Amino acid sequence: MADKILEVIFFRRIWLTSDWQYADPESALHELLAEMTVELKNFGIQLRSVEEKLPVNIQGYGDLLNSIRLCSPVAGVASLCLGHIIGASPNLDIVADLRRGINRVAFAPETVEPQGSDRVVCHNCGCGC
Repeated sequence: MADKILEVIFFRRIWLTSDWQYADPESALHELLAEMTVELKNFGIQLRSVEEKLPVNIQGYGDLLNSIRLCSPVAGVASLCLGHIIGASPNLDIVADLRRGINRVAFAPETVEPQGSDRVVCHNCGCGC
């Protein structure tokens, strides 16, 4: 049986403002992906990381959520921003939020609100929510 593929797509982050600060999570996110790649492989899910050249301007946490998208066509999840998948972030912790989003797409994709749903927390990323 072929592995299901779940892609985590990272857009290039451009930190615009000093009014809002968040430590660049690059290394912590890559550590999380390495750990989850091993975990998900046991369930027949291949986790892939994709680096996009398209830039996203980061001026707040919503923009940070917009800079990461998840895609798993087999699960019925098109390329949606992390904010669309998880809704509101309880602790503004991008590593925990990405783990939550990956697990939702991997194990409960039916809980991801469809595009156009009025229950989606919109972060103005253009994903259609």
